Amino acid sequence: MIFDGHADIWTDVNVKRKKGFKDIFKSMHLERFKKGNINGGIFIVWPEPPYNENTKNRVIHMIENMSTEIMENQDLIHIVKQGCDLDKGIRQGKMTVIIGLEGLSYIGKNVDLIDTLYMLGARHASLTWNEENELATGIDGDPNRGLTKHGINVIRKMERLGMIIDVSHANEKTFWDIYENTSKPFIASHSNCKTLCNVPRNITDRQLRAIGKRKGIVGLNVYREFVHEDKNKQNLKYLINHIDHMVDTIGIDSVAFGFDFCEYLEDDSSGEFSKNPTEINTIGVEDASQVGNIINELIRRGYTTEDIEKISYKNFFRVIKTILK
Repeated sequence: MIFDGHADIWTDVNVKRKKGFKDIFKSMHLERFKKGNINGGIFIVWPEPPYNENTKNRVIHMIENMSTEIMENQDLIHIVKQGCDLDKGIRQGKMTVIIGLEGLSYIGKNVDLIDTLYMLGARHASLTWNEENELATGIDGDPNRGLTKHGINVIRKMERLGMIIDVSHANEKTFWDIYENTSKPFIASHSNCKTLCNVPRNITDRQLRAIGKRKGIVGLNVYREFVHEDKNKQNLKYLINHIDHMVDTIGIDSVAFGFDFCEYLEDDSSGEFSKNPTEINTIGVEDASQVGNIINELIRRGYTTEDIEKISYKNFFRVIKTILK
């Protein structure tokens, strides 16, 4: 089985439900997940740019459509709110899903809205999606700016509640501010290695070691431009090089999958991901149905069954059970 630490399913659910469709995950995504042996993941609520006074209303509509999708598919989707929910969902043969939040610009300075989102089922959040906001600074923001005092209050509240803190999309200053103001494991759910591909969204070896020291997780991202700067090397071989580097740098127990497949985003309003997903995702792993190619390459490189199980789901399950109360 495989746990995907980052999937934009709710974006597609929201877009298509507004058009009158139902059972989006079952009819449009489940088959690919089954072919790829993906049994669960962090499905995130992502209000794509622009971030403005209308963002909160867009998030409310996303949560509304997400909730309806979940309620109408309880035979298929099992929402994880506590660590023990993972095993329950697996026993029932359901898709084990954590509701995640990618970026929190819409809460402004209102830290107590984290309580509301927690009560609605969210158990994961990143504070920014590249942008600079009232809480934190993403990779597009001022490199000398990190967490604000409100951001520090948010991550401390998240730790108290039992929510997973995600540093993907944060700039380095925010990363280290999170590291210095937390005590539990945190994750970079969908980031690769800057040593192998020097783009802002990837993370340095020093950041990798910090996550490993905290017993957190780094999730492999299949977004092509995070694999290699040479377009001719944005393929499976060079993707797996990132796993090799992560394992060499922080050990097998902190490496996982956070695929960030883009086939969910064909209708996104920003247009950034509206291209054919086969032009965006790594060559050889163009969508969720082809995750087996990653497993086969790991086997070819000598990874053991236990190694592959750790990367595929056991490492994420450990972190989830550690953090979720």
